[in-house]
Amino acid sequence: MCGIAGVLDWRGLANSAWSPAPALLAEMAATLHHRGPDGRGFLSRPAVGLAHTRLAIVDLAGGDQPIFNEDGRIAVVFNGEIFNHVELRAELQAQGHRFATRSDTEVIVHLYEQHGDDFVHHLNGQFAIALWDGRDDARQRLLLVRDRVGIAPLHYRLAAHEGEHQLVFGSEAKAILAAMPQAPEVNRRALDQVFTCWSPVGGETLFDGIRSLEPGTLLVAERDRDFALRHRILRYWDWSFPTSPDGHLQGSDDALLEQVRELLIDATRLRLRADVPVGAYLSGGLDSSILTSLIHHESDAPLRTFSIGFDDPSLDESAHQQRVIDFLGARHSRIDCTSADVGQALVDTVRHTECAVLRTAPVPMRLLSGLVRREGHKVVLTGEGADEVFGGYDLFKEAKVRWFWARQPASSWRPALLKRLYPYLAQGTGRADSFVRGFYGIGLDDPDDPLFSHLPRFDSTSKARIFLAEPRPDGESLDAVRALMPADAARWHPMARAQYLEARLLMGNYLLSSQGDRMLMANGVEGRFPFLDHRVIELANRLPQRLKVRGLNEKIGLKLAMGRYLPPQTQARHKQPYRAPDAAALIDPATARPWPFVSELLSPDALRRAGHFDADKVSLLLRKAERSATSTGGLATLGSRDNQALVGIVSMQAWHQLFIESHRARPRLGH
Repeated sequence: MCGIAGVLDWRGLANSAWSPAPALLAEMAATLHHRGPDGRGFLSRPAVGLAHTRLAIVDLAGGDQPIFNEDGRIAVVFNGEIFNHVELRAELQAQGHRFATRSDTEVIVHLYEQHGDDFVHHLNGQFAIALWDGRDDARQRLLLVRDRVGIAPLHYRLAAHEGEHQLVFGSEAKAILAAMPQAPEVNRRALDQVFTCWSPVGGETLFDGIRSLEPGTLLVAERDRDFALRHRILRYWDWSFPTSPDGHLQGSDDALLEQVRELLIDATRLRLRADVPVGAYLSGGLDSSILTSLIHHESDAPLRTFSIGFDDPSLDESAHQQRVIDFLGARHSRIDCTSADVGQALVDTVRHTECAVLRTAPVPMRLLSGLVRREGHKVVLTGEGADEVFGGYDLFKEAKVRWFWARQPASSWRPALLKRLYPYLAQGTGRADSFVRGFYGIGLDDPDDPLFSHLPRFDSTSKARIFLAEPRPDGESLDAVRALMPADAARWHPMARAQYLEARLLMGNYLLSSQGDRMLMANGVEGRFPFLDHRVIELANRLPQRLKVRGLNEKIGLKLAMGRYLPPQTQARHKQPYRAPDAAALIDPATARPWPFVSELLSPDALRRAGHFDADKVSLLLRKAERSATSTGGLATLGSRDNQALVGIVSMQAWHQLFIESHRARPRLGH
C-alpha cells in the first residue's frame, strides 16, 4: 500500500500558464509519508497534479510512480496491490502492449487502454487508483477508483475556488486538508452516525465537505465547454445474494466445500506474491488459524506470525495463539499491551483513524503493526472478513433467534434460546428475562425491516447520543443506513441482509478503516485479506444457508471446508470477539483518576470550545467512571453505553484538537 493525492482544476486548460503548485503537491504528499516512506513521485501538468508516496513491495527498483503508458499521455498513481498482475501482464503483452517495469501498477494503464472504464472488472486486488487520461484535449478526464470492499481508503473534496470547480483527493483526509484554504468544520450528520452505528455511513466523513469514495465505485471527472467540473459516480461492484432458493449453488455439500477450499488456497497464494517477506497476524481464532495454516501447508513461504497479548485475562488469547504456533511450528513474535499502553497511544491513534471511535480496539492494532515493521516486515496477511463472508458473528445467530421469536412474540421459550447463545443471561431469572425482552425484542413487530438484525445494537449505541450538544433528528442516521440497501434486498434471505449491513457498514467504514488499513499504514505495513478476495465473496454469497449458520453453530461451512488444517480445539472453539481495554484505558489505575490527557480533553473549557458535547453531562459521566474505578468490580461495572460514550467523547475531542484547532493555527500554501 502507498499514499496518493492530487488536484484537478480545469483552469489549467483555460489558462495554460496555470498548473498545480509543486509545493502544494509536496505538502499533500508529506502528510502521507507514513503510508509510503520509500519514495515520492509527482506529476504537474495543466489542469492536473498527482502525488505519490511509495511503500516498495513489488519491483523494488523500478516501480516509482506516476507510471505512464507508452506515449506518456495516460498516467496513474496507485495505492494497493493487483494480485493477478502476472496473468494480466501476459495477456496485455500478447495484445501488443509494451511494459517498461515489473510493477503491478503498470498493468492498470494498459488495461485502461485496452478496455476503457471496464478495466476495473479485470483487477483482483485492493486498490485506490487515480488515473489521468490526457489523450484527447477535448475529453481529458480523471478517474478515481476504489476496490470492491473498501480495503484501500480514498477521499475527495469538490470545492469552488475563484468561480471554478476543483477536485482534490487523497488516500487520507489530511492530504486534502493541506490543500484547503481554511480549517475544516465538523460534519454533524457523520458525528451522529458514529454515535448510532459506530461509523459514518456510506461516503460520509467527520470532515464537512470531504467524502470517502465508497467501495466498488468509480468517480469520473470531466469538464464542460466552460471549463466547469462535471463528475459522476458509477458503482461497478456490490455484495449481491440470490433472490430465490434457485439462485444458490447446487450440488452436494462436499462438492461445494471443495470449491471453497480451493478458492481460499488460491486467494492466499496470490496474496503471498511480493518481493519482500510476508508475515501473518495470528489471533488464535478460527480465521487467522486457517490462514496461517494455509500459508504453512499450501505455499513455500516461510511462516512468520505476529500477535497481541493483554494483561487482562478476559481479553488475552495467548493460550489459543500458542496452540496454533505449536501445531504449525511458526516463528512468532508478540506484543503485550496494558491498559495504560492503550490509553497513552489513543490520541496519536486518532490522528490516523481521522474519526472518533467508540472502542479502543484500533490502538493495539497500531502497536502490533509497529512490531511487524521493527521485525523487518512490510506485509502481513490477516483473517479479516471471514465473519462477514461466512456468517461468523454472534449477531447473525442472535438475529436468527429473533426472527424465530418474531413469529410468536408472546412466546416465553423462544427468547430463552438467547440464553444458550449468551450463557450469562441464564444467571438471573426475572431481571434477565426483562433484559432479553427489552434489548433483543426491539423490532419484533416488523421482522422484514432491512435493519432488523442490527436494531438492538443500533438502539444500544444510540443511547450515547444524549451526550451530543446538537443531536440530529431521531432516526436520521438509521434512514441513511436504510438508503444503503439495494433495491432487491427485500427478496434476499434475512441472513443475507444482515451480512450486507455488516459488510457495508461496520466492516467497510470501521474494521477495514479505523481498525485495519489506518493502523497498518501508520507504521508503513501493508495488510492483505484473502477472505475478501471478490471471488471468495461471490462464491460464499451463493452458498446455501445451511453452510453458514446451522442451528447456533457459526461459519459451519468454513469449519467443515478447512478443518483438516486446524488443531481440533481451535476448530471447536467458540468465537471470541477481539476487544481491548476501553474505559479502563482512560483511568490511571494508581490514582483511579483520569489520565491527564483525558482530563484536559474533557475539561469544561475544552468541551465548550469544541461544542460537540454537553459539558455538564460529560462531567457527570467522568465522575461516574471515577466512582466505578474505585468500586469492588472496578470499571467492569461501567455499562456498555457509558463505556462506548466515554471512549467516543475522548476520541472526538482528540479529533477536534488534531484536525480543527491545530489547522486553524497552521499557515496555508493555498492553491
